[in-house]
Amino acid sequence: QVQLVESGGGLVQPGGSLRLSCAASGSISSIDAMGWYRQAPGRQRELVATITSGGVTNYADSVKGRFTISRDNAKNRVALQMSSLKPEDTAVYYCNAKITPSSRQYIVNYWGQGTQVTVSS
Repeated sequence: QVQLVESGGGLVQPGGSLRLSCAASGSISSIDAMGWYRQAPGRQRELVATITSGGVTNYADSVKGRFTISRDNAKNRVALQMSSLKPEDTAVYYCNAKITPSSRQYIVNYWGQGTQVTVSS
């Protein structure tokens, strides 16, 4: 049973920083891209940042220069360092990973349970 477990959300003041972490566990053959998405109330889930197994990153324009995604392939972990946070960054943040489980011969798209990030004074 493969699962993604997130940690690190919370309440922060505008201009502050937070770090989100996500760990993939279970019987995993390989992990392709990993990333973070977010969903604010009344809005669709949107991409925040992704990173390939080779370290190539992609960011939403709204977070470029403020957020940094990183990955530890040996530990099946991905992190999102968020700085200069704004109230519009408030959302539930979801970890995503494209994983080939040991029991499968194809990639499965997995999601974490979500962690709330609130930016408010």
